[in-house]
Amino acid sequence: MTILTTDGPAPDVAVATESSSSAVSWGPIIAGALAASTLTLILMLLGSGLGLTMVSPWSNEGASVTTFAVSTAIWLVVVQWLSSGLGGYLTGRLRAKWVGIHTDETFFRDTAHGFMAWALATLLVVFVLGAAVSSAIGTGVQAASTVASGAAVGASAGAASNSSADSGATSYFVDALFRPDASRPAAPGAEGDAAAAAQASRILIASAATGEVSADDKAYLGQLVAARTGLSEADATARVTAVLAKVDQAKASAQQAADTARKAGATFALISALSLALGAFIASAAAALGGRQRDDEEAAYLVTSR
Repeated sequence: MTILTTDGPAPDVAVATESSSSAVSWGPIIAGALAASTLTLILMLLGSGLGLTMVSPWSNEGASVTTFAVSTAIWLVVVQWLSSGLGGYLTGRLRAKWVGIHTDETFFRDTAHGFMAWALATLLVVFVLGAAVSSAIGTGVQAASTVASGAAVGASAGAASNSSADSGATSYFVDALFRPDASRPAAPGAEGDAAAAAQASRILIASAATGEVSADDKAYLGQLVAARTGLSEADATARVTAVLAKVDQAKASAQQAADTARKAGATFALISALSLALGAFIASAAAALGGRQRDDEEAAYLVTSR
């Protein structure tokens, strides 16, 4: 019969201790981020040069707006693909081997290192190009806002001052209203009646703000034009109607241009976000691939060296 006793030394029990070193390898992360950001800058400059060759200030020359927008979107994806892939792969290949770590944990760490390298590279690119990007976006927003306000509304601030009757976006339409009739001598003061021009400017600005010209304002404009151009009242009214139609056409064109700019800005923002998300995935996958190849190469070397 066997008797169990508690006398004697206790058996050794393995106690798991946590490593004091961090699982994050900042050296490979920084190296991969620098490589990715540098390649991004190079590709962005290359894309800018190629983009300038596609556009032209001359009519019916160069690429269309749709072609240029699609090419820009594709190039953004290509830039993220190449730079993120390079940065993530270098991060995975340059990190030290983790000893005693499960394969799943190694895969997770590699993907996390690739993501961190991509994030750092993105911050570096934003920091370097931040001023240029902010200036470009600010200029675009300002231009879109100016266009959206319409040609007539854009002159409201100038018309409020006493010296803006002959300047601003409404000047052309006011000049068209008070242009003397070519078949008749100009009425006295037709070329220099600043008060009449100022009244016409204020009417046009108010009509642009409300979206229409009241019957009283239209009739008054006809009287002003008839009194200062030598035209008959019927011809003056016809001229007023024609000029108001041009104002509406200019406003519609401006609104269409502003809507096009808005859609282009929204599309660019969405594609940029999509390309960044794609870059994060590619960097993580490339880091996992690079880490696995690094471990496989070292294992193969150890086997052949024995």
